[in-house]
Amino acid sequence: MTMQPPTHVQMPMPGFEEYEPAGDCACRGCAQRRRTLARARAIPLRDGGHPAARGARRALVLATAAGVVLGGTSATAVAVTTPAPGPVALDDPGSPQGGRTPLHGPKGGPVGKPGAPAKPGAVRRIDRATIINRAKLWLDAKVPYSMSEYWADGYRQDCSGYVSMVWNLGTNEWTGSLDKFATKITKDELLPGDMLLFHNPADPNNGSHVVIFGGWVDETRTHYVAYEQTRPNARKLATPYGYWSNATKYVPYRFNGVPGGILPETPGTEPPAGPKPGDAKAFPGTAKFGPGATNDYVAQLGRMLIERGAYRFYPKGVADRTWSDHDKLATAAFQRAQGWTGAEADGIPGAHTWRLLVEKQGKNIPPTVAGAPGPGGVRAYPGASVFRPGQSNEAIRALGLQLVKKGFGKYYTSGPGPRWSEADRRNVEAFQRAQGWTGASANGYPGPETWRRLFA
Repeated sequence: MTMQPPTHVQMPMPGFEEYEPAGDCACRGCAQRRRTLARARAIPLRDGGHPAARGARRALVLATAAGVVLGGTSATAVAVTTPAPGPVALDDPGSPQGGRTPLHGPKGGPVGKPGAPAKPGAVRRIDRATIINRAKLWLDAKVPYSMSEYWADGYRQDCSGYVSMVWNLGTNEWTGSLDKFATKITKDELLPGDMLLFHNPADPNNGSHVVIFGGWVDETRTHYVAYEQTRPNARKLATPYGYWSNATKYVPYRFNGVPGGILPETPGTEPPAGPKPGDAKAFPGTAKFGPGATNDYVAQLGRMLIERGAYRFYPKGVADRTWSDHDKLATAAFQRAQGWTGAEADGIPGAHTWRLLVEKQGKNIPPTVAGAPGPGGVRAYPGASVFRPGQSNEAIRALGLQLVKKGFGKYYTSGPGPRWSEADRRNVEAFQRAQGWTGASANGYPGPETWRRLFA
């Protein structure tokens, strides 16, 4: 019997074509592909990345093959698509949303008196730290996205309801009304608590979205931290500027209720009188501070910061007229003490920082761990109340050890300990008198200057 050689069927070559998903197609495949392309275009090539990486973000391989018959066995080749690198996130915010409505309670029950939403002029004062803290509430609760449900606080669980909650508007707004509560700003002016808004007036349900700006990811300012309400629930995510898709259509706005925002005037009322020119309380502007600045405002800033707990940042114990890293570190410490982060704690005083300092408001700079060196090289002064009869802490021991080191420990009958004693007071008094001080300046209780000289 003669064996016949097997017959081979030549498989046709796969076909390749460039594919761009239709912009108006709502199918899941096109929607996912649009998101993938948007993200790929937002990722820059680094370290001379291979040019093929650029093409990979657009190419979609469509392979078709004929059946191959080998020895009676049939094999079928299926179409294959080239996946985008990494997991594909659900970046689509689900833009459809409700309109302007009063607040609703749990399960949609009314809260307060029913009626029309509040007017844009009726905004409430709120600082940026509070805005960000409110933004985190829905993150911690993992509030699910919904265009019809209302969370327990009364706000609708979509993107604009979230911003309404974060800004404490007292009503549920939508992307077509949120700008009435805010003022348009530039990208360079963005600060935590501002919003990035995309409203599509031709078709509000197609693409409209809004997020809260949480600060820049790094100095390149290509990505920022976005707080947003999206599917499946509220999230905080590093996001390309202005967004994953429709990036150029996102407009930055500042809420009118934050310090520095523009509060609409109430008819029949006079605006409060501002500081007069030449007034020491008037903010001179950010141009007076920063590298290269030398003026009396820098010295005034340093003195005010020292009074608020920044003593450790100034090795000489005094502030001068020339701006230095000591001023920047001290200013940043005061700003962080207020709960500010990101660009609001950059070490350059703004109008709000200046007002808190000159009016002696806000929180003082907290001391570091007792006896630990501060950024300026001076150990942190823990406060006068630490050195009193009955007190016991490590700052007292650190004081005693330093007195001994400086040659002022003759009144100790045993090693310095953590409990305040008369021996501590007498040794401190001896040190103070050695500085030429008398009277209340040499009472044996260490103040900031005594502390600085001991640890300098």
